[in-house]
Amino acid sequence: MNILDRFLKYVSFTTTSDESSESCPSTSQQLELAKYLANELEDIGLSQVKLDENGYVYGLLPATEGRKKDTPIGFISHMDTSPDFSGVNPKPQIIEDYDGEDVPLKGSGATLKVEDFPTLKWLKGRTLITTDGTTLLGADDKAGIAEIVTAMEELIEADRHAESRGYENLAGHGDIWVCFTPDEEIGRGADRLNLGYFKAKYAYTVDGSYEGDIAYENFNAASATFKIHGKGVHPGEAKGIMKNASLIAAEIAMALPANETPATTEGHEGFYHLTDIQGDVTEATLSYIVRDHDQIRFEDRQNYLKEIAEDFNKKFGGTPFTKNEKNRAGGSVVELELKHSYSNMLQVIEKTPEVLERARAAIESVGIPATSDPVRGGTDGAKLSFMGLPCPNLGTGGYGYHGPFEHVTVEGMETVVRIIKRIACSL
Repeated sequence: MNILDRFLKYVSFTTTSDESSESCPSTSQQLELAKYLANELEDIGLSQVKLDENGYVYGLLPATEGRKKDTPIGFISHMDTSPDFSGVNPKPQIIEDYDGEDVPLKGSGATLKVEDFPTLKWLKGRTLITTDGTTLLGADDKAGIAEIVTAMEELIEADRHAESRGYENLAGHGDIWVCFTPDEEIGRGADRLNLGYFKAKYAYTVDGSYEGDIAYENFNAASATFKIHGKGVHPGEAKGIMKNASLIAAEIAMALPANETPATTEGHEGFYHLTDIQGDVTEATLSYIVRDHDQIRFEDRQNYLKEIAEDFNKKFGGTPFTKNEKNRAGGSVVELELKHSYSNMLQVIEKTPEVLERARAAIESVGIPATSDPVRGGTDGAKLSFMGLPCPNLGTGGYGYHGPFEHVTVEGMETVVRIIKRIACSL
């Protein structure tokens, strides 16, 4: 099966994950794709194919003769799509010999604009796949799955005909593990990956954008919740008594630096991101995510939030607490709950330089520049790295994820297939 047909088949499955669900996978639709993939891995000739009770799909391409002592490596992609936008019944638009200009999304009347996505200019002349504007496409991360499966299929075919065809100038490979996970989009993709079964020394998630990217820096991340306890009284008798929780919440929000939000930062710059605000006179809540690539700045950001809570308790007569003390309810007007989410994988990857060198060499060998842009988010690879599996992230050739402007090219996916094969067969 060619990669376009394979990709279109995968995106036909609705696999939106659900953060409110406690099951694994979080939605039953993901299991339908998992079953299909397990059957496909068996059909193309992988061994030790397994679909486990949590919806994880595993497979192994055994080492070729002469390479059985090589370091076992792995490739990982996720099956779910983001709950940020509908993924039900996507209708891909396929545009051959794309002209590099704006693309009307015919199902919604929206337009995929070069002004918003300048990388579209790079894709001129390729076969572009977009949505029709009514759903996301699912390239995140079904492009990654299609690339891994296609690469494995082509390596198996090369193994079968090694004497007559060679390995496209590549000399065999060691053990190559693959795994397709559920629920990455809701932060759980790595949680139940069985590293006792998936016996790679290091691996690559295939879940990025530009096909030549090898990402190994991500944010340090935490969530922060301010809970404000006000005091309600009839507004006609409120002077000196009322503590309006919603107004206090608004004042706290304005106390954070306006130039340190997602909309005003880039690259390695961190931020505070207000994700939700709720409240009335007596109770209010502010929910933030806190991000920074640098560990010291990350800790400073959290300490700054603690100082804000302390200052507002002093201002409104709440019970104070110190920065080193657990935040507690008691008589506090403002409570702050900080919860660690994930850490920057850089500190792990730095100790395994081979994983980056191998990827960079493979990318450059297919004639494109290797880049290493910092991930302004988290990846399953970050969690896996701290679980003992160093795991940087490779690009898929897709862009505009999590919404109606998602797009990918056939040529980009084909390039990633070649990169995966080169990584797999590196000496």
